[in-house]
Amino acid sequence: MNKHILDSEVQAYISNNLQADVSKIALLKSPFGEVSSAELAGQIAAKKKSVHKLPSWYAQEGIYYPPLLSIEQCSSETTAQYKAQLAQGHSLLDLTAGFGVDSFFFAQKTAKVYSCEINPELSAISAHNAQLLGAYNMECLAIDGIDFLKSTTQQFDTIYLDPARRHQSSKVFRLKDCTPDVTEHLDLLLAKAKRIIIKTAPLLDITAGLAELKNVSEIHIVSVKNECKELLWVIDQNFTADPQVICATLNDEQKIFAFQLGELHKPMAVASYQPSAYLYEPDVALLKSGAFNLIGARFGLHKLHQHTQLYESDLFLPEFPGRIFKIENRLTLNELKKEKNLVGNVIVRNFPEKAENLVKKYKIKPNHDHFIIFTQTHEGNWAIKAKILQHY
Repeated sequence: MNKHILDSEVQAYISNNLQADVSKIALLKSPFGEVSSAELAGQIAAKKKSVHKLPSWYAQEGIYYPPLLSIEQCSSETTAQYKAQLAQGHSLLDLTAGFGVDSFFFAQKTAKVYSCEINPELSAISAHNAQLLGAYNMECLAIDGIDFLKSTTQQFDTIYLDPARRHQSSKVFRLKDCTPDVTEHLDLLLAKAKRIIIKTAPLLDITAGLAELKNVSEIHIVSVKNECKELLWVIDQNFTADPQVICATLNDEQKIFAFQLGELHKPMAVASYQPSAYLYEPDVALLKSGAFNLIGARFGLHKLHQHTQLYESDLFLPEFPGRIFKIENRLTLNELKKEKNLVGNVIVRNFPEKAENLVKKYKIKPNHDHFIIFTQTHEGNWAIKAKILQHY
């Protein structure tokens, strides 16, 4: 950690060059003897990346930024604030703190946070920023979190960890393929804390995760703007009941769709398709949960097709976590061929052609508010012309 980066003239240079080309700055001679051009470029790039992802850091003067990769991999403020609500008790141990974003928000909810980061420089950066941001109850430890847990006699109310995948190129992964290996250390974790919170990438299959873990009480599927950001596995000591699945959509308004996992296995009548006034497209968090029939049952919607995760209703339900469209017209593909001057953003759902091909084929011009949804219903393939009423 080069403390000369915190000098007032260096900080001013960083702020004044946020719109500059960082690749050019990296090649120029540095105007500061103690700070290299590469360091200046790195600070500028990381700060620019933080403007929307970490607005509290961006707004605070004197923040020391880590390498850009750390900013890209850390939680956003939005998701960190959400997971902070899951902590219980007065003490929390963050085993894999990284840049310290999650630790910081846990410190807003918990009396004491121990933030472990094996990289000494990253730990020092996190400690510096925590003091600037007022998280005085956050203690940064430059140590391997599992080693610390093995050596300490302390008990914690909550332990949080974000295991890193060892094989990033693999499309399918297991928790045992991550560092630290939660499956290997789960008994140790449960012996040291009442609650364990594990963050994983949304790619992890829920059934596979449950097969590797035990005492799972809650599974949180967290999305922002219809992008599934993370899965959160809450493990409580001695919990053996049916876990709850919580789909959390963190947009301008937070919406929650929760159910007991066992509900997915109960027989459920699916309302027969009938043309209606409004079309509903669930947020990706709901789709990740696999609660396709339950979505319709909860909101009184009927599915367009068994394998089409679109729904219709004559009621407008703004509490629905997803997009809502007002249906203007339904057209068979033969009828669509006769249409002139078609406009609308093209959506393809359970349909045999790609959106870009359909745009060319039917000469469809884009439009911000209007959509043409190509999909399969129980009556065959249709194009539904609709106006959007609610975004994600």
